[in-house]
Amino acid sequence: MTTDTYQPSRKPSFSSTLRALSGLAIAGLAFWALFYFMSLLLAHAPEPIGSRSELLIEGAQKTLSLTVWSGALGLLVGVGLGLSKLSRHRWLRWPADSTVAILRGTPLLVQIMFIYYAVPSLHPSLNMTDFLACVVALSLNVGAYNAEVVRGAILAIPRGQTEAALSLGFTPFQTMFWVILPQSLRVALLPLINNLVALLKDSSLASSVGLLELSLAGNRISSETFQPVPVISTIAFVYFLMTTTITYFAGRIEKFLRIEGGGSSHDPR
Repeated sequence: MTTDTYQPSRKPSFSSTLRALSGLAIAGLAFWALFYFMSLLLAHAPEPIGSRSELLIEGAQKTLSLTVWSGALGLLVGVGLGLSKLSRHRWLRWPADSTVAILRGTPLLVQIMFIYYAVPSLHPSLNMTDFLACVVALSLNVGAYNAEVVRGAILAIPRGQTEAALSLGFTPFQTMFWVILPQSLRVALLPLINNLVALLKDSSLASSVGLLELSLAGNRISSETFQPVPVISTIAFVYFLMTTTITYFAGRIEKFLRIEGGGSSHDPR
């Protein structure tokens, strides 16, 4: 029978930090290479794609930009809401529960249209560009789903970790942010990545407010040429390439974190 004891995590070495930064740089280069490859491939594709490849690449870049900004902000929203849902204070827990319930219980399309069309009517200063409105809506929506992931991951950490850290003189704040949260984010990595991939595909709803992302670019080409089959097939192929790239690097990050964390005794990999 084993007991849960707190083991101080190793301080990040220069080599591990360098590897993490190198990984981000490689991911950035990979997406640059991906778009370069797609631009060449689509430019030499048969009509109606070849002569309109620049429009599709512009839409794909806007889709990726939406995903990156919304994914980063959505992670912060998810952590904040997840911690608030676990709070002992009702004034934190109840608003977080209500916010998550509303965001998960209403369609993303409605949320995008509400933020873009309805919110500015409340006050002129709340008027936003189509890109900013979509980022806000997507961030809040994915943040609500991330909140449940973070909450579940925190609850999955053995209570002995908290008790051991408190017995060593850590404050509750230090215990959460230096002991529990790093471990829980490692547990939550794969569900968070799944939410990010879903976010990339859900970004197609930004076309509802006229933002020129990948799906709207395809719709314009399809309406202009009356050839929906090759256009929709091309859009699906571009989405597949982007999601596959994200999934690949997510797997590499997971492996890196598992090695840095020492893995687990029962991990068969």
